[in-house]
Amino acid sequence: MAETPDGDWVARFADEVIAAADRYRPGKPIVCASGISPSGPIHLGNLREVLTPHLVADEIRRRGVPCEHIISWDDYDRFRRVPATIDSSWSEHVGKPLTSVPAPPGSEHASWADHFRAPLLNALDELGVEFRGISQTAMYTSGAYTDQVLLAMRERRRIDAILAEYRTKKKPAAPAKGLSADDAAMSALAMEGSGAADEDDGAGASGYYPYKPYCDVCDRDLTTVTSYDDATTELSYTCACGHAATVKLSEHHHGKLVWKVDWPMRWAYEGVAFEPSGVDHSSPGSSFVVGGRLVGDVFGGVQPIGPMYAFVGMQGMAKMSSSKGGVPTPSEALGILEPQLLRWLYARKKPAQSITVSLGQELQRMYDEWDSLTGKVAAGTAGPAEVAAYGRATQTTSAGTLPVTPVRLPFGTLASVYDVTTGQGEQLLRVLRDVAPDQRIESLEVLRPRLDRAARWVTTELPPESRTQVRAAPDSAALAALDETQRASIQLLLDGLDDDWSLEGLTTLVYGVPKRLLGLPMDVKPTPELRAAQRSFFALLYELLVSRDTGPRLPTLLLAIGAEKVRGLLALPAA
Repeated sequence: MAETPDGDWVARFADEVIAAADRYRPGKPIVCASGISPSGPIHLGNLREVLTPHLVADEIRRRGVPCEHIISWDDYDRFRRVPATIDSSWSEHVGKPLTSVPAPPGSEHASWADHFRAPLLNALDELGVEFRGISQTAMYTSGAYTDQVLLAMRERRRIDAILAEYRTKKKPAAPAKGLSADDAAMSALAMEGSGAADEDDGAGASGYYPYKPYCDVCDRDLTTVTSYDDATTELSYTCACGHAATVKLSEHHHGKLVWKVDWPMRWAYEGVAFEPSGVDHSSPGSSFVVGGRLVGDVFGGVQPIGPMYAFVGMQGMAKMSSSKGGVPTPSEALGILEPQLLRWLYARKKPAQSITVSLGQELQRMYDEWDSLTGKVAAGTAGPAEVAAYGRATQTTSAGTLPVTPVRLPFGTLASVYDVTTGQGEQLLRVLRDVAPDQRIESLEVLRPRLDRAARWVTTELPPESRTQVRAAPDSAALAALDETQRASIQLLLDGLDDDWSLEGLTTLVYGVPKRLLGLPMDVKPTPELRAAQRSFFALLYELLVSRDTGPRLPTLLLAIGAEKVRGLLALPAA
């Protein structure tokens, strides 16, 4: 086996998972798992729950080892709260399974769970993620888990005793000094937890029962188990709605195990070898920690390898939370980010490292980094870990190589040109041909889908005040007020427009005008004085062309405006 490159976290986890599977489940396909609750918008933070095991499973398959990635849809979870954006009448559904709650108004989907699951399914298809989906509603209501439910009820005293050890666990001490920013954040979040240690674990005044029935009348889980008979499997419950019933649990399939028991039960049932979880699931008394005891002591299974993963954040926003809203979903992000780039953001970072995504101005830098890596890989100058992350971002064992834009111009260039030309097709094509004359751009189709993503970014993410509006007429008053140096700089620019009307030629021109005014050679290294002169010149051009002191890169802007209009806007009045 080839040596694993330093920094290739995916290969290292694949090594561990294969070794563990050989010990505990020899001869059986390896199972990597994700768990997603479609209780609200499934955002880029949740995507880490899917892509981490996907990448590991894909690496295992690449080695010729049978491996399956499953996604458990926790659609039999209770509907917890009504979002502020939904009519308060939806409160009547609080406590029902997500698959029993109507979809939000105007949705084409049959249920709340389907409505929020559908966009992720589309995004995963675009990202090349192969998986087997498991609806927990289907599993519980079909009776697939009946034996496991009856086992948990028989072992309820043992389960209660294990849980009791963690109900009084203290939070860890404050983070040690000297930690990295990532480690300090992880430690702080582990201390804070997410309420996981305090969630309903089945304890009640009438005794401990790890099973929670949904009421057969109101379909909510506002129920209390009052008694259970191991021999007959008869379970009695009361509901806040006033209904009371006795059911035979061996035949009754309208309820589920409480989460801290449900999760380890599924590990054993599916034979899960790898499943990551967020920091909140690894805090004291939380699901992953307690589940490690229950899976072996009660269900006869083995706890999977389960690294903590750090939260994914948006620039200027703390960790993502579906309940707070306003965070992008994968399908929304893919309207702006190419699938390979989005995969790379997750593949290049170890799970314990936080990820920050920006859909603002930093987006252009992210695209530039991606394009730079693409060039390094093609040239053979990328490091082993970089090559590995690039390979995982661009291809999978099942989907092959993901589709790419045939002619990939810089994202910032596409966005700037789209902005200045207001998306007019003929103008776009004219300018982009001038920007990249060596690319032989016969039509805009060869620039898609990246061009479409740049267009969407300009129209949905670029603030109105940052949009570029080229002057309709010259600013006669400003031109008349130019001092001698400013007039000279404008004249030098106008005189040089015909020398090389290309992106490279105009770049040389706009950066060269201040050099000539200072009497410097064109190949001089920048000095503080030169940089100041260039900034002043650039600001002057922006003011005269677009009425602001900043804007798209000047060479691109000049190409987009066109030589004739540039001359008109910068025409100097007679001295």
